[in-house]
Amino acid sequence: MLEDTARRSAEVMLAGDAASRSLGMGLEHVGTGTAEVSMRVRPDMTNGWALCHGGLIATLADTAFAVACNSRGEVTVAAGFDITFLESARAGDRLLARATERATRGRSGVYDVTVLRLAHDETPAEVIAEFRGRSRSLGRAIPGLAADFREDHP
Repeated sequence: MLEDTARRSAEVMLAGDAASRSLGMGLEHVGTGTAEVSMRVRPDMTNGWALCHGGLIATLADTAFAVACNSRGEVTVAAGFDITFLESARAGDRLLARATERATRGRSGVYDVTVLRLAHDETPAEVIAEFRGRSRSLGRAIPGLAADFREDHP
């Protein structure tokens, strides 16, 4: 039931996410408190040094974070995040953001996201960035998931 809620929550949220869609992001995996989102770096995503703009790497990580923290069917938003860039990405690179829930207390949560460059065989090759997100639940069900939310939150 929880994995189905996670999948349906991601579908509802991403269906309305024009920003992630315009960047070509794709959902690779979702589970309770976890998510993987990918993005191919296009030439129009690079800065003046021909490197992927850091804000777009942060957007990829933020999207995986959003999918993970909304996976229980409750509308949850970012309260803040920090990102550390370790390597550059370039046009043509395929990136994967892996989000993992670290802790939740009440309406607050902490999530870590690792952004990886994938090798040609789609295996993780290099860590590009590390992101830590802080979430805050708004205490209401994602539209269309009210029954699931009530079952998971007695």
